[in-house]
Amino acid sequence: MGKENQTFVDEFIFLGLSQDLQTQILLFIFFLTIYLMTVLGNLLIIILIFMDSQLHTPMYFFLRNLSFADLCFSTSIVPQVLIHFLVKRKTISFFGCMTQIIVFLLVGCTECALLAVMSYDRYIAVCKPLHYSIIMTQQVCLQLTIGSWASGALVSLVDTIFTFHLPYKGQNIINHYFCEPPALLKLASADTHSTEMAIFAMGVVILLAPVSLILVSYWNIISTVIQMQSGEGRFKAFSTCGSHLIVVVLFYGSGIFTYMRPNSKTTKERDKMISVFYTAVTPMLNPIIYSLRNKDVKGALRKLAGRKFFSQRQ
Repeated sequence: MGKENQTFVDEFIFLGLSQDLQTQILLFIFFLTIYLMTVLGNLLIIILIFMDSQLHTPMYFFLRNLSFADLCFSTSIVPQVLIHFLVKRKTISFFGCMTQIIVFLLVGCTECALLAVMSYDRYIAVCKPLHYSIIMTQQVCLQLTIGSWASGALVSLVDTIFTFHLPYKGQNIINHYFCEPPALLKLASADTHSTEMAIFAMGVVILLAPVSLILVSYWNIISTVIQMQSGEGRFKAFSTCGSHLIVVVLFYGSGIFTYMRPNSKTTKERDKMISVFYTAVTPMLNPIIYSLRNKDVKGALRKLAGRKFFSQRQ
């Protein structure tokens, strides 16, 4: 045993979401359905925004980036999870684990920033409509998007370096269904306090700061909407804000629960279930909540469908 503890691990073994065969089959169907809906929904949004010139606005520019981030986010995790539901030994190489964490954190943290940028865009559109075109110029939109991806890259780099700077010897069984820092730190063969503090600091930057901006933006939006004369306009605005805030609570709430609390040495089943919300559920919900319920997107979809039907008739 002493010799084993001196050997660095070259692969990790996942315990997964369940050991029961019947439950794994049900989970396979559940995750496959969610993944297909995520891919189809987000690809549809990207294609529609690219093809329809009426959707070439700041809001849809951000939405296209969000859809791309959702696609990468879900694809970095769910396909591997689906394969692991079908095999007995659920393994990933050390390099594969590192790659998954880099990609997962890059696109996940970028999404955190993008959701904050989108809330700011909606705040300007609702609360300062006369200044919207002056404030949200093409250059500003590009800068905000680049800033979102750069912040995601920074957090991913810091968290990955601190996580894999630790030695992993002997113990290689992860009580989780994919590689993420809090689950991996439980296996480290050294003190993890400095790494936990670094991850916490990055969590403040990429989780607490954006969610604070989102809440302030929507508070101002709701305050402005209350003063509207039109009852129908108020209802529509409240409906939109409400659905957006549901996604925010699911995504940021589950992320904050995982990354902004002391890391215990054991992973509870509850922790794994909470991870499902930000790894699988919200990437599926985002295109539905932010785009497919929108009349402009519905119009673009009808135009695309009509164009295809017309070309087939000819």
